[in-house]
Amino acid sequence: QVQLVESGGGLVQAGGSLRLSCAASGRTFGSVAMGWFRQAPGKEREFVAAINWSGGSTNYVSSVKGRFTISRDNAKNTVYLQMNSLKPEDTAVYYCAASRIPEHGGTYNYWGQGTRVTVSS
Repeated sequence: QVQLVESGGGLVQAGGSLRLSCAASGRTFGSVAMGWFRQAPGKEREFVAAINWSGGSTNYVSSVKGRFTISRDNAKNTVYLQMNSLKPEDTAVYYCAASRIPEHGGTYNYWGQGTRVTVSS
């Protein structure tokens, strides 16, 4: 079983930055892909970014490319989402998710409780 705890959300002005963290329990963290998703009010949850087990491969939704960076520290069992040049449309609850396979692109089986990000204009 994997437990995920997100932190780092908050209120920020447009153009600002935030760094989200996701601390994972379990011995398999370093061998599985991790992802970030978000759900805006009244919308379905959407994929934001993913990273493979080693950190050597990443993927992003087009709307955040060049602004967000996903990274991981396997020694700390933590995955990060650095968010720069934030826009009001980035406002959402952000969720961390863990896969059961090393490479991203598959399904995610474990989810955190989410952390809220609000970007004011």
